[in-house]
Amino acid sequence: MPEGEVLEFSGVTKSFGRVSAVDGFTARVEPGVVTGFLGPNGAGKTTTMRILLGLVRATSGRALIGGKAYAELADPLRTVGAALEAASFHPGRTAANHLKVYAHAAGLPAGRVDDALGAVGLSDVGGRKVGGYSLGMRQRLGLAFALLGDPGVLVLDEPANGLDPEGIIWMRGLLRELARQGRTVFVSSHLLTEVAQTAQQLLMISHGRLVFQGGVDELSDPADQAVLVDSPDRAGLAAALAAAGIETDALRSGLTVRGGDPAEIGRLALEAGVPLSNLQRRGPSLEEVFLDLVNGARVHPSAAATVAPAMADAAPTTDAPGEPDAAGSAPVDAPGGSEDEDDFVSEAPEVEILAPALGAQDLDGNPARTDPAHTEPADTEPTEAGPADDREHDREGDDR
Repeated sequence: MPEGEVLEFSGVTKSFGRVSAVDGFTARVEPGVVTGFLGPNGAGKTTTMRILLGLVRATSGRALIGGKAYAELADPLRTVGAALEAASFHPGRTAANHLKVYAHAAGLPAGRVDDALGAVGLSDVGGRKVGGYSLGMRQRLGLAFALLGDPGVLVLDEPANGLDPEGIIWMRGLLRELARQGRTVFVSSHLLTEVAQTAQQLLMISHGRLVFQGGVDELSDPADQAVLVDSPDRAGLAAALAAAGIETDALRSGLTVRGGDPAEIGRLALEAGVPLSNLQRRGPSLEEVFLDLVNGARVHPSAAATVAPAMADAAPTTDAPGEPDAAGSAPVDAPGGSEDEDDFVSEAPEVEILAPALGAQDLDGNPARTDPAHTEPADTEPTEAGPADDREHDREGDDR
């Protein structure tokens, strides 16, 4: 049984020009539980995950898997399985052959392909070409790739996207089972209600900074909670609670006890012989708490150390364009590349390395595809030379 690893983020910062996508992010993800990574669109979730997986170089700080950077892992595919939102598949290749390419590159036994397809419910359609897959089926295939090496760590970006209600329920059960086996399951989403039904621990990020870390039950302050209780004998109920030193507020729907414990109130009513017609806890919804945290209206103690400096900062933290990197910048630079090009690492090195060995045809008999469109493009600034220059050159040739 694979063992999970602790994921550690220490002061991770990533700036794209003047924009800070991640700003001093510090958090810890433990194995054995599903950890949800929450935040609005554009909060920095995907960038943080890419830094963890070595796909983006951090401006400063470190993201470690079991105490090592991703590039230092001896056997990455057997240690970490990842499925990022922007997954690309060759439309003319079958799902099984897509996984075989990666299994062969990683030195995995061929039997892992069938195991991974079976784990995500694609065994019956593994021989179909991916071009005919629905969005939900592609999402499952991405998860199958993440499970291919039977890793102890899973990093999944928006895994429920494109799944129907039945698929979402299946996904919840699968993630919980993987965590129960002792694996580290790190899942991003911008849907609090969905993650709250799956995850035991939460990390919340807003504007690149941690705003909450803890269990789902720690999100709201107990002081914000109240108990609504009612009885056909409301006067008797009020007297029983008053005798126990509990203050109440009378409402049309019953009595409200601020910060009360439903079990304790029920016990007092039982001892006083007062029947109850209603007993429930009330407070702000998870969505309300989430919005307060990401908008800065509420500061949770688990993130007070990181949120307070952000509110106090008056000067920009990024270098001006054209200035040299700060001392904390990543020391590795590719020769001849621009700063933005250096920030990104190719996301499909196995495919590029394997392409010459496949010859003129791939596993499905399709012509080998070596064009850049087959790999996911890096988010780099456009170069000065491009298609427009080629068209201008063509027009000059026509004039001549």
